[in-house]
Amino acid sequence: MIKQLQNKEIETSNKIRSVFQLSYAVEAKLLNAIDFPPLKRSLESYLNSDNTFFGFFKTQELAGVIEIDQNHNTIHIQSLVVNPKFFKQGIASKLIEFVFNRFDSELFTVETGVKNGPATKLYKKFDFKEVNQWNTDHGIRKIRFERKIIT
Repeated sequence: MIKQLQNKEIETSNKIRSVFQLSYAVEAKLLNAIDFPPLKRSLESYLNSDNTFFGFFKTQELAGVIEIDQNHNTIHIQSLVVNPKFFKQGIASKLIEFVFNRFDSELFTVETGVKNGPATKLYKKFDFKEVNQWNTDHGIRKIRFERKIIT
């Protein structure tokens, strides 16, 4: 089941942050990152975020979270994380499909590390196209994908 998460509530933000920490620890290893900014994200940043969070629940446990930044006709997937104990169960795909069905947008965007093969494969499966690559100040090469909806 997917539902919107009330990130302004401290208990909910703690649960969101916990899933982020578990998932980003795996991604940091994939990227060979020593300094990985997502792992430094504070609880306050979740509490104060104006982004929209949706959670995938499996047996009443928060198994995955997608964070959306909505701006005019663009939906940016700010983050998409799954608790590692729920990997390979289609949760990330279900969250992406949910966002496509929930938001009427002409453009969907997302970014990840170039070396994050599972994420890149997932986004390509949903017809995201690579539009840019760059190096970060933290030594991570990133990639940006877009999916344009033609009406």
